[in-house]
Amino acid sequence: MRYLHEQLQDVLKQLTIMGSLTESMISLAMRILVERDESLTDEVMAKEDEVNALQVSIDEAAVRLIATQQPVGKDVRLLFMASKIVTDLERIADQAKNISQNAHYVLAQPPLKPMVDLPIMAEIAQKMVRDALTAVLDRDVALAERVMREESKVDAFRDQVFRTLLTYMMADPGTIQRALSLILISRNIERIGDHATNIAEEAIYIVQGRDIRHATIDDKGAA
Repeated sequence: MRYLHEQLQDVLKQLTIMGSLTESMISLAMRILVERDESLTDEVMAKEDEVNALQVSIDEAAVRLIATQQPVGKDVRLLFMASKIVTDLERIADQAKNISQNAHYVLAQPPLKPMVDLPIMAEIAQKMVRDALTAVLDRDVALAERVMREESKVDAFRDQVFRTLLTYMMADPGTIQRALSLILISRNIERIGDHATNIAEEAIYIVQGRDIRHATIDDKGAA
């Protein structure tokens, strides 16, 4: 039991590191866009390699512990969910990489509009990631529920960004390339929020053993 506890703590430590890396990738990707500094792209790519390595390490540890230590209760649920959580974190990292790549097409021309909505949207999504992982580590169902409620804010920003950029494209066809790239970035950020919501749902499963992935919004709120 002592060995299992130590190994579980190591898995949680690696999850924490992986979460911090994905958060920093989001920040860097948005700095590329807002500060118009593509020199940060290499750092985003380097961090993605670290995230991928951690995904493999955590997956292997979870499988090994389930096979050799026969954990029960919340411990076995944590290990089963670990693979799902690291998959979501890896996909968040992918979305951050996509933001940095889409930013290239935005920066190829003069600014289309002041960067206001997208940075705010990204801050919300980034906090969702941080809080969702904290909910896993602290087994905090209330925090996980708050993360799920935040998803609607990210979706609202996505819709607002789309409407604003559509008016630019209709008024001036010369803005279409930049506007489409910004719309793609808004969708990248939305997907980050979606994956953070997944992690929050996984946190609830770890604590309560209840799968709410396909529940209605009201049912999720009652988790």
